[in-house]
Amino acid sequence: MNFIEIAKRRYSVRSYQEKEVEEEKLHKILEAAHVAPTAANLQPVRLIVVRKKEGLEKIGKGANLYGAPLAILVCADHSKAWVRPFDKKQTADIDASILTDHMMLQATELGLGSVWICYFKPDVIQKEFELPDNMEPVNILAVGYPAGEAADMERHSQTRIPVEELVSFEIF
Repeated sequence: MNFIEIAKRRYSVRSYQEKEVEEEKLHKILEAAHVAPTAANLQPVRLIVVRKKEGLEKIGKGANLYGAPLAILVCADHSKAWVRPFDKKQTADIDASILTDHMMLQATELGLGSVWICYFKPDVIQKEFELPDNMEPVNILAVGYPAGEAADMERHSQTRIPVEELVSFEIF
């Protein structure tokens, strides 16, 4: 598969088989996160891999995992993030998003499904996983084998704004 095929194949999976994700596949997903770029290479992101029933139940107190057998808590370490000097914009959320995107696309290439969960109770996750104050849970990536039909790879022409609306070219 080439990149655009992987990108088109990826969709938000909200129903998973009970089958566990193999160790080798998990390591490839984590390797994709490891090679993801971050601002000034400060790497202010920490990942918490959750596979055990007890951990998944902890997440379930603050988020819906849709039955996924694997979850990766993506946390931003605000004490390590790069800050743009002109307006003090901190890039921890952006860095966390880049890692998450890399992991989603790698999961897709491996035949797995995923959903990026941003609808969760951060205070519950913070408490359940005893995260320090500088560590913010930014999102949760649910991963597993999809149950049901895959989304149509050509759906984007109906579900996205036209490229002409997305992009504008400035001529100087």
